[in-house]
Amino acid sequence: MTRHPLFGLLLATFGALTLTPDALFMRWSGMGGYQMVGWRGLLMGVVMVALWAITSRRRGRDVALLGTGFGLAIVVCQYFNATLFSLGIAHAPVAVMLLAVATVPVFAAIFARLIIGEPTRRATWGTIIVVLFGITLAVFGGKGAVTLTSDALLGALAGLGVAMVLALNFVILRARPDLPIPLLIGLGAALAGVTGVVITGPAQMAEGTVWAIVVCGLIILPVSFFSLSLASRYTHASNVSLLLLLETVLGPLWVWIGVGEGPTPMMLVGGVIVVGSLAIYLWHTGRRRLGLQT
Repeated sequence: MTRHPLFGLLLATFGALTLTPDALFMRWSGMGGYQMVGWRGLLMGVVMVALWAITSRRRGRDVALLGTGFGLAIVVCQYFNATLFSLGIAHAPVAVMLLAVATVPVFAAIFARLIIGEPTRRATWGTIIVVLFGITLAVFGGKGAVTLTSDALLGALAGLGVAMVLALNFVILRARPDLPIPLLIGLGAALAGVTGVVITGPAQMAEGTVWAIVVCGLIILPVSFFSLSLASRYTHASNVSLLLLLETVLGPLWVWIGVGEGPTPMMLVGGVIVVGSLAIYLWHTGRRRLGLQT
């Protein structure tokens, strides 16, 4: 199955769809930024490191790879991803945060070119432009559009930081398929979690709706990020990043269903543009790859 030309795309799609209800469960938790960092980071770290310990047949070599430049880079990327995403969601409008995260494909294309010399096809660039237009329309178009305040600007900066480290993560894992994904991502998440607990204080960690954040840390985050990271070994990093944008569109819909925050008409129009363009891109890419294989 892993040799099928569409395996990487399908795995990335599964990972992105699994991630889409993440913001809803974060809202349900009612927790602060570093409190969420603590719970999400520690739980995800425990799951990922346990998965590595159970499945790895080369633990000594994996630990050695942890000390390499690329191995440390993955740990650092996951640390800042786990930290900045929770802080951005806690302090800024979700729409602005997700719009900034939507620049992941752009950074992935740039990093792939600089680090591994992998070009990005014109069809991918075209889809990136259409998707970013749809997301911009959803966030800033029409009645109910998001206004840029100081909190919104901080959220945008946090989102851009998340986009950069996610893109770098995907590109490095594509360049170095020997890196142990669960171990590196798990350690990065756990370090972020420890930071969150220290800043929040152990006594305050139990405040809010704990079960909602536990679902994030034990299920949503490990499954989605492992799938997305593994997918980057079988398809271009820009493709994985592009499919990750499903969260930007479907995430607010989950929030609408869960807490009643209805989307504006422009959000629906923008969502149709994003999902439609991604569907066309996947269909076109699938036909192209199947044609090349035959």
